[in-house]
Order: sequence, then C-alpha cells, then structure tokens
Amino acid sequence: MKKNLQIVGRIILGLIYMTFGAMGLAMALDIMSMPEQPPMPEAAMKFMEGIMATGYFFPFLKITEVTCGILLLLGIAPPVTLIVIAPVTLHIILFHLFLTPTPTEMILPTLMGLAQILAMSTYWKVYQPLFEKNVP
Repeated sequence: MKKNLQIVGRIILGLIYMTFGAMGLAMALDIMSMPEQPPMPEAAMKFMEGIMATGYFFPFLKITEVTCGILLLLGIAPPVTLIVIAPVTLHIILFHLFLTPTPTEMILPTLMGLAQILAMSTYWKVYQPLFEKNVP
C-alpha cells in the first residue's frame, strides 16, 4: 500500500509539471495567451516581470518542468529527476506562501510539496548517503 501511494505521488507530480510546464512553455513561445485570472499582488507581478525580463529563464524553467514531468510519468530515472525538480517545487511553495498568501493559492503548492515528499520517500536509501558525514 505504501509503495502504491509513493507511485501515486510521483505520477501526480509528473502530471502537474508536464501540464503546467507545457502551458507555460506555450505562453513563453507565444503559442497561447495567458488565461484570464485575477490580478496578482504587486510583489508577485514585479517578481514575474523580473523573470520574464531575463529572456531565457522562464523558457528554461518550463522546459525543465516538462522534461521532469515526462520522466516522472514514465518512471525514467525518478531519483535524480526528483532531485532536479525539488528546488522548483520548493520555490513554487515559497512564491505562493510569501507573494500570494491566500488559502486558495496554497492548495496546488501544498499538493505538490506533499507529492514531492511522498515520491522522494521511495528512494530514501538512494538519498541517505548524501546526509552522512564523510570524513576523509
């Protein structure tokens, strides 16, 4: 049962990243426009404007999200894929916690954080040596 929950966590995270990453990439490439939504708080807008002003970061981020989402869904190299995508998940949680801190805005980031932890728990034996003190 625990193993099935961990697989569900990996699949949920993969679906979220593949879907929202592809939507963001389509917007970055002007294939689709931003859907109508309420305006973001000023600090969140300034942050997004800064990211978009770089010209490279947003497309790179979305390509990373789509790639990791597909790899998670296919079960290809999940331990390393989860490590690569972990900072993105953490950043999404922190962005919404500090810049758009409403309960409804925290639903998806909370789900992503839980799915990330659940999926990573499958590979604790792989990650455990990273936390050991190695004295030469």
